[in-house]
Amino acid sequence: MTDRPQAEVFAPDWVSPPGDTIADLMAERGWAQQELAERLGFSLKHVNQLIKGKVPLSEEAAIRLHNVLGGSVGFWLSREAQYRERAALQDAASRNAAMVSWLERFPVRDLMRLGVLSPCRLNAEAKPALVGELLAFFGVASPEQWERHYGQMELAFRRTRADQADVGAVSAWLRLGERAAERLDGARYDEAKFRRALESIRALTRLQPDEFEPRLRGLLQDAGVAFALVPALPRAHVSGVARWLGPNRPLIQLSLYGKTNDKFWFSFFHEAAHILLHGKQKRAVFLDDLNKTGSESPEEREADLWARDWLISPEQAGVMAQIPRTRAAVTAFAQRIGVHAGIVVGRMQHDGLLEVSWLNDLKVSFRIADHPR
Repeated sequence: MTDRPQAEVFAPDWVSPPGDTIADLMAERGWAQQELAERLGFSLKHVNQLIKGKVPLSEEAAIRLHNVLGGSVGFWLSREAQYRERAALQDAASRNAAMVSWLERFPVRDLMRLGVLSPCRLNAEAKPALVGELLAFFGVASPEQWERHYGQMELAFRRTRADQADVGAVSAWLRLGERAAERLDGARYDEAKFRRALESIRALTRLQPDEFEPRLRGLLQDAGVAFALVPALPRAHVSGVARWLGPNRPLIQLSLYGKTNDKFWFSFFHEAAHILLHGKQKRAVFLDDLNKTGSESPEEREADLWARDWLISPEQAGVMAQIPRTRAAVTAFAQRIGVHAGIVVGRMQHDGLLEVSWLNDLKVSFRIADHPR
């Protein structure tokens, strides 16, 4: 990992008010402040404060300075704007320096790897700038505002794992999904359209990722459901989430960490079930890690059963239990019911109809590129 280029890290600890330029021009002319005040029509006190940067340089002052000292009106106004900007950034840097301990709550290196934060060494010099970048990433003004919005969101978490306790990592992963959804145009959520979309999406399970992904996104977009593929953050222990970003804006967010196509599609339909079955819980955030089982949540059990039966119905499962445990039989059965053979293998393994080491070559490992920034 390399440091940021010098042009990016340069942040001078000094600021120069327009008064410095005024003082230079006065010196060239041999004027005292009293003479300049008389020429400008300002009080001596006001000129003194203007030179020291203690009062803002107004549009009227810019016009008078243009007349008396030269330079365009735009020059003087730009000089003032630059000074105020640099002073504000300097103040912000000082505040950020006092908040560097907040960084410890987040997987900073993982966020650097994803391009969310600028790659740099985690030293005392770089940390204040990272605080500012992290605040901008979350869209909050201070750690206090983060706590009120994202920290308190923990109260709405519905977990499948007891160790989903790293709120900083979970909130960062959720924010990546929010930012992806913000880039999407979408219709108002329509449950009937969503159900019809899910029927079409089931047939997409037979396709390769580069074929099904754009069609999946299009179907969900038309139904008013945001969809985001976000790289996993290890400390978050979350592979999928269903939540509502607003009263009419549901989001399904998945990672591809360790997912073969059977797990991916089960995860997708599991999250879809939360939207359909638990849509009245608009403030709930259903955090799922389907690599871990044992949740006692009734909502999670309902979502599991719905996804299971949507992919392979109880009637189809009864037939599946009777087919020979061979590649040809499993593939032919999958074709008859309209899903990928890897999904049938995964279900048979889950139900104890196949050894977990059998026919895994019928599954497909997914690697779908997305842009988390």
